[in-house]
Amino acid sequence: MTVNKRIRDYEINIGRLKPGKNNLITDVLGVKVGNYTLNDDHIQTGVTAIVPHEGNLFKEKLVAATYVINGFGKSTGLMQINELGTLETPIILTNTLSVGIGFDSLVKYMLRENEDIGVSTGTINPIVCECNDGYLNDIRGGYITEKHVIGALEKADELFEEGSVGAGRGMSAYKLKGGIGSSSRVFMLGHMEYTIGALVLSNMGEKRDLTIEGYNVGEKIYELEKSQEDGDKGSIIMIIATDVPLSSRQLRRICKRAGVGLSKTGSLFGNGSGDIVIGFSTANKIHHYEKDHIVDIKVINEDKIDILFRACAESVEEAIINSMICAETVKGRDGNYREGLRNYMDFMK
Repeated sequence: MTVNKRIRDYEINIGRLKPGKNNLITDVLGVKVGNYTLNDDHIQTGVTAIVPHEGNLFKEKLVAATYVINGFGKSTGLMQINELGTLETPIILTNTLSVGIGFDSLVKYMLRENEDIGVSTGTINPIVCECNDGYLNDIRGGYITEKHVIGALEKADELFEEGSVGAGRGMSAYKLKGGIGSSSRVFMLGHMEYTIGALVLSNMGEKRDLTIEGYNVGEKIYELEKSQEDGDKGSIIMIIATDVPLSSRQLRRICKRAGVGLSKTGSLFGNGSGDIVIGFSTANKIHHYEKDHIVDIKVINEDKIDILFRACAESVEEAIINSMICAETVKGRDGNYREGLRNYMDFMK
């Protein structure tokens, strides 16, 4: 696995809290991420899969929540998460016009693992989220197949690449190259250490707004290039994972704070941007075949939740910057291209 330099490698440390071991969403034990990348001239796209735990996710669901900051998006499965507060499949990220194949492939993957689905029990709620990579990718071509979705799931691991990979291959952020990025924070609650991790698929923003650690980098890049801007027409998907025991309501409150991290990088949540957050906790398993009428679930003391708000905001902020700094320059459809942020690091210093 090739690991590109991340923002901390440039001695830029975002936030106050300490990152986890690898500064990735997978610092939350059991979480894994896989990418499948398509890179061939006008085909610049892919799939990213987030696997929330190593067991049977249908039989051992996780407490989950969603929050829609701006709803210009075509995700599937959010409605049932909001109603039942549980996650029962991996999360698939891909381009907008491949949501259907992502859905179908994830259904097949779950049916393969669970012979009871649709026979002796209910169906399944696949979670698929998207951003529009049509500037760099021939999105009309429909190049994503079941092979790529299953491939991303099978590649899921604790360590994974960021930047122009997987679903992030054709994405743009602040009119530079966007993509897949991640970060994490660890903190104490009582005598125990806990973790929050974030993974983003970044594809939003106007160049002049890009901000890193309070410094308006985008304005400087804009002045250097004198490039034209056509508004914020992208999206961002933000996935939040934690090992803190939480209710769905508490998770939704934390998901809202992802917007703080997004805004600190310069986003104004534009009209044409789909800004979607999904959060889950690995602390409580909700058994599909639960026999007890009453079950015990641990949750955090609400008065102690502020540190999770900060950890979420910091992780999202750094994940967005990592998605850009790790991304290589990509040339795609009709000669369109997006410069990688790392090409400007010497200039910014």
